[in-house]
Amino acid sequence: MATVTLDPVALVRTDAAQVVSDFATPAVAAAIAVVLALVAASVIRRVLRVLGTRWSLLASLSVRVKWPLRLLLATIGLWLAIFITTGVSEQGILEQAMFIVGVIAGAWLLVEVTRSVQDGIGARFPIDMADNRHARRVQTQAQILERLIIALIITIAAAAILLSFPGMRALGASILASAGLAAIVAGIAAQSSLANVFAGLQVAFADAIRVDDVVIVEEEYGRIEEITLTYVVVRIWDDRRMILPSTYFTNTPFENWTRTASELVGTVELDVDWTVPVDGMREELDRLLGETDLWDGRSAGIQVTEATGGLVRVRASASAESAPKLWDLRCYLREGLVGWVQRSGAGVPRTRWEGLSP
Repeated sequence: MATVTLDPVALVRTDAAQVVSDFATPAVAAAIAVVLALVAASVIRRVLRVLGTRWSLLASLSVRVKWPLRLLLATIGLWLAIFITTGVSEQGILEQAMFIVGVIAGAWLLVEVTRSVQDGIGARFPIDMADNRHARRVQTQAQILERLIIALIITIAAAAILLSFPGMRALGASILASAGLAAIVAGIAAQSSLANVFAGLQVAFADAIRVDDVVIVEEEYGRIEEITLTYVVVRIWDDRRMILPSTYFTNTPFENWTRTASELVGTVELDVDWTVPVDGMREELDRLLGETDLWDGRSAGIQVTEATGGLVRVRASASAESAPKLWDLRCYLREGLVGWVQRSGAGVPRTRWEGLSP
């Protein structure tokens, strides 16, 4: 019977070579997979960029998805390479880490896609024009939907990551069992916050206000700058910002100057003397309006609205195509009419005294 002699040095060398082979093959496959994933991401972005010359949505998408698309494809490629080369199917630490990274990358990608859709809507319905009522309505609703979708994506991604841990799965049954009581407690504790959320939805979809609407709130003139789920930002004329809860616009009366149209009619009132020639003031108003492009030509006029207390109140009215132009038009007319009264000398307010003989 032959005797087999085992060489310990040869066994060690064989084991070392096997370890190197077991490590090198997945490493090379993973590197190739990551490179292919990055190449695929570049090709996808290039295609989106080419198509973006016709559709602005795809142009924005090609810029926004650069990093999340690379991360997602690289993670998927890395997972496939390791699984194919090693054949490991059980949930290990490496696979769980790649799952978490993949969920984060997927959620990031969906968020950027949602924002790209919002960019496309903004390009399709610009608000930098005179009659932008429909565009402002669309953008307001799109912004609310964007925030809702992003919040939903983040919530689902966080839940998926938490459920990937075995300990979290064990707690799932008890969490679901107490969900009813927790919902009641949370609803009572967050009653005001939930009221603002529902009020924000009501404001956005009831068309009460829109982004860029001109409003009067708390006796302040301003524009709606931003509408969120819980509050509304009003940009005051002097660049201050007034932050109001969404419930303010559902419970408190306010003025919306541009709800139905952007065209407005403004007035200028002057208290002048009884000797003022009203016809001459009308001619001056026509002259002033003819020399400015702030007036849109729809309406204009002079009316005597009051004649008490020794003075005559004259109201000049004129129209403009937007609230900013109307403000400038009113200031322009006020300055022009005051200058006309000063130059003509007629209509300057006077105080009269008449003495009676005993």
